[in-house]
Formats: sequence, structure tokens, C-alpha cells
Amino acid sequence: MIGLNTRCFCLFAALLLLLGPARAQEPPAKRVDRAKHHEFFINNFKTESGVTLPRARVVYGTYGHLNAKHDNVVLLPSHYMADHHGYEWLIGPGKALDTTQLYLVATELFGNGHSSSPSNTPAPFHGPRFPVTTIRDNVEAVHQLLAKDLKVNHLRAIIGFSMGAQQAFQWAVSYPTFADRIVATSGTAKTYPHGVVRLEGQIAALTADAAFNNGDYTSPPTKGLEAFATVWTGWLFSQEWWRRELWRANSPPGTTFEQVLNGYRTNFIPGADANDLILQMRTWERHDVGATAGFGGDVEKALRSIKVPLLYMPSETDLYFPLTDARYEAAFIPGVTLAPIPSLWGHTAGAAPNPADGKFLNETIGKFLAGKR
Repeated sequence: MIGLNTRCFCLFAALLLLLGPARAQEPPAKRVDRAKHHEFFINNFKTESGVTLPRARVVYGTYGHLNAKHDNVVLLPSHYMADHHGYEWLIGPGKALDTTQLYLVATELFGNGHSSSPSNTPAPFHGPRFPVTTIRDNVEAVHQLLAKDLKVNHLRAIIGFSMGAQQAFQWAVSYPTFADRIVATSGTAKTYPHGVVRLEGQIAALTADAAFNNGDYTSPPTKGLEAFATVWTGWLFSQEWWRRELWRANSPPGTTFEQVLNGYRTNFIPGADANDLILQMRTWERHDVGATAGFGGDVEKALRSIKVPLLYMPSETDLYFPLTDARYEAAFIPGVTLAPIPSLWGHTAGAAPNPADGKFLNETIGKFLAGKR
């Protein structure tokens, strides 16, 4: 098993911890793509809920060097409970993002435990009192970060996985000419009712633990966290992935199904705070580009407004964001390239834990960024 920082809060990292993919076990090559850590603060940040955070914090990482014109920037918005290392499967020599040419800005969502979150915000917005932040809130905060902290007013591209894809779609609608190109993997422009039902089931599993105490727990609600993780695991991969026991190829010899399941139940997102988990699920639930000002709740109208080329890469076996939802949305996007990921790895295919998926993603995204079909 691969040891990881327990404060990483990264779903993809948790996947590596539990499965130990072969590519993560290879001897480390010399790296030129290490991230630099940054923080950006916004005073009196007003959220869509109407609550104003006195001092909002956005944590982010950067790779490469910003050129003199500030026009070599690619934005990588984070996914569920991830930190700014969540896109390193795309970064480095021989991959889609060359840090000798590009400056990569990887931002962290509110609620991940590093950026402003229920777990790190002082009274009166601590714990369950933290306002529900939307994807648009996150996009607005990052827009300020780019403009004020980095003096960047245009992007080469925005590339997002899962909740990062949700942000990529929102950028395309809120700021239609801010980026030259958009890439969305394993994520949609709206959370449809079935996605809300799934998330509510996971929230219900977590909060059923009496120790949760309406969010005012004095120690982690362990039973609730384990129930949440077990429910989440059932949606993470495809049914065929489980039937074929694809976890075996990258697990230590002799590993049993019971050990795999117990690993997910007890060590899914190491160290994650329960209120943080719920906050980001609420953010996920409320995602809808149609709710952007000027579109009157019409997601189709919002999608038609997208002005730049968009590479849409759903996983063929995603249970969170089904391929049928992606096909529905793609029909309304003028400059879309729909390129489903041919994978049995379910939702995770969009973040390349499987080497074959990583190859497909890097090649397809690389060609798209270069203007090739």
C-alpha cells in the first residue's frame, strides 16, 4: 500500500491508497512539475446564500512559470475533497500539460479543509453554520484570485474532473470568453435529480450516527463516516469493475474482497471532517449552469451560450454522471467534441487511476489543446 498524507483529503489519492496502481509503484523519475503552495484571501466575500464570509481563503498550487505576458495559464479546479495535487496525472514530461511551456493554477474548492471550510472557519460560521457555497461562488472567488493575485485576465484552457468539470462548465457560461478552451471529464453542467438522491443517501448515512449531533460533534462520528464511505463506494466504480474484480491486478497478493471493502469503509478519505464532506455534497447538489443570472433556470439556453471549443469526456460507465446525461447536454453546446472514455473504472476514469485511461485522457486532451481533432 502507498502511504499518503492524511490531510490530502483527495478522493483520487484515497483510491491510490486503497488500490496501489502499478504506475504509482514505478521508480520515480526526475520531476520538473512540483507545485508551489499559495493562499488568497477575500475580505467580505458574499455567497449566493446571502451570507458574507468576513475573510474567505482560497488555497491553490502552481506549476511552471508565468510568462511576461501572463498568457500561458491553464486553470485546474479541484474535485470532491481534493487538494491542488489532484491533476498530476496530466502534468509533466510526455503528458498533456508541459510545465516548461505552461503555468498551471490548481485551485481548491471551499469546504475541502484547506480553503475556507466548516472545519477551519471561526465563529459564527464554524461547523454546520458555514454557508452552503455554490459552484458559482467558487468560480467567482477564483476569478478574483486570477485577476488580483496573479494579474491574469485570460486563460489558455480550463480543465476539470468531476466537481472540477462542474466548475469548468460554469466558467464557460459565466465568463464565456475568459478561456480559449474548456475540458470537462466525468462531470456535467447540472446535477440532475438522481444525482441529488444519491448525495442525499450519503448525507443520510453520515448524519444517522448519533455522535454527529447535528454537526456539533466533539469527536469524529466514526460510524457515520464509515456508513457514508460504504454508500459512496457502491457508486464509485462500474458494476462490471466489481464483477471482474479489477482491484485484484493492483492489490497485494492474497487481498480479499472483504479487505478491499473494509479499506474503503474505514479509510476512504483519510482525516476528512464530516461537516466538510457535507458542505461539498451540498455544493454538488446545487450545481446548475441554468441558474446563472440571465438564463432563468434554463440549462439548455445556458449550454447554447458557450462560445469556445469544449471537450466533453464522460466515462462510459460513470454512475455519478451517466453517459446519457452527457449526450443530452452535448446536443446544446455549439463547439462540443464528445469523447467518452472507454473504461470500466466508472466515475474514476476521468482522473486516470487506470494507466489505459490515463493514456487516453492525455492523448485526447493533448490533441484538443493543440487544436487537433
